Amino acid sequence: MKTIKYLTIIFLGGLLIACGSNSGNKKSYFSIETNAKKGNISNNETLKLAISSKKDIKIDSVNYTLNGETFSENTSLKNFKLGKQTLEATIYFDGEKQSIKSPITILNSELPKVYKYKIINEYPHDITSYTQGLEFFNDTLYESTGQYKESKLRKVNYKTGEVVKNINLDDEYFGEGLTILKNKVYQLTWQKGTGFVYNVDTFEKLSSFKYGNSKEGWGLCNNDTTLYKSDGSEKIWLLNPETLAEESFIQVYTNKGKIVGINEMEWINGQIYANRYQKDGVAIINPKNGGIVGVIDFSPLKKLVTQHDGLDVLNGIAYNPKTKTIFVTGKRWDKLFEVEIVE
Repeated sequence: MKTIKYLTIIFLGGLLIACGSNSGNKKSYFSIETNAKKGNISNNETLKLAISSKKDIKIDSVNYTLNGETFSENTSLKNFKLGKQTLEATIYFDGEKQSIKSPITILNSELPKVYKYKIINEYPHDITSYTQGLEFFNDTLYESTGQYKESKLRKVNYKTGEVVKNINLDDEYFGEGLTILKNKVYQLTWQKGTGFVYNVDTFEKLSSFKYGNSKEGWGLCNNDTTLYKSDGSEKIWLLNPETLAEESFIQVYTNKGKIVGINEMEWINGQIYANRYQKDGVAIINPKNGGIVGVIDFSPLKKLVTQHDGLDVLNGIAYNPKTKTIFVTGKRWDKLFEVEIVE
């Protein structure tokens, strides 16, 4: 995460760069010209488009779409999602039409803020837990742990570390993130393409669900109406909580490019706080466009827990609405830290 601290905003140039392709149509006469530099453009810019022709062909009209959304030749990118997009132009001429496509990447114009933290309390945490998911519900901590033959779903008294309720996953499953919505616990598994739904009180398994285009399960959180699922890439998928279908996705980007390894997530005050795998830090993500707006370096915390051979990275972030504070821990850490984020 430290490298993000030194990100600088790059305002991309306004030169018209030809970047069109004919999508396999060998007879295409046209290409798309944009002001995206090497296909990249910042979301604080206006995307400018033009069509160039290999021959002297009179163009009657052009329709532009970006990922299926219609827009004009000069369009502000302020409200567009970040990441790799597909730009398409449908050109009408001489009673004919041709469609051409071009990739374009929208970068975040905002430089991530660097936040600090203050430790408020330290609580005991099971040193054997390979923490994958962490979330509060009614002032009780719920935890999902990983590793084959060790994966669990737990209800924990966070103040004492006492495990109030526990079920083990079948040996074939590697537990991952969890979230709780409308008295249901949603738990992911890693590479089996399967998630589980439980009753929040009894841990009775109510159903299971299959992933869609996301191939793996990593982190999970919700905003009361939508589930957000990470898969280890730069993508965060938006799931319908009723059907659990992946309806869309955002891509996590800075002003320089994509950020991969998005892992355990938590919805906090309208933003997604996400662990990055192997980074001992947290990225604060705008859920509307995928932009990283802040970073928190929690790496010093690892030195405050018992050092042992199985000690692994920071993973596990939960917001307690009752205390209005954030709790973090790690894989096989013997402490759970209650922290306050400060600028």
